[in-house]
Amino acid sequence: MKKHLTFFAIALAVVTLFASCDRNKVYEEFVEIEDYAWNMNQPLSYEFEITDTTALHDIYINVRHANQYQYNNLWLFINSWSPSGQKAVDTVECVLADEHGKWQGSGLGDIWDTQILWKKNVRFATAGKYHVEYNQAMRTDNLIGIMDMGLRIELADNEE
Repeated sequence: MKKHLTFFAIALAVVTLFASCDRNKVYEEFVEIEDYAWNMNQPLSYEFEITDTTALHDIYINVRHANQYQYNNLWLFINSWSPSGQKAVDTVECVLADEHGKWQGSGLGDIWDTQILWKKNVRFATAGKYHVEYNQAMRTDNLIGIMDMGLRIELADNEE
């Protein structure tokens, strides 16, 4: 019995440690790409709610890809809608490898995770539900090797 309690206490401490390390996170979600082939006509959607309109936020694009991905970058068309329905359109280049082809981000085996800052110090004007949609813009019908795409919103660190 004592062994189980010790294990439980250690597990609880680890969970608490990891949860406290991510206290700036407001929203994070990944969308899995079926068969790691992202079709150009398959938008990926994210919906999140903002309650604090006074805080500054940083918005990130998360890309998880396999070594089989054949490009150094990933171009995205990003559409976003505010709670009032106002639409914004953006084109973003996600650099995934340096000029020598070395993958950026963190890797484990043949899987790589890269986080790209999309917008810094954003103040959301209206409280409510926001919607963001990614479309791959790589001029290929099926983009092979992209495993998951994510959106992360966190409170901005203004101690710089």
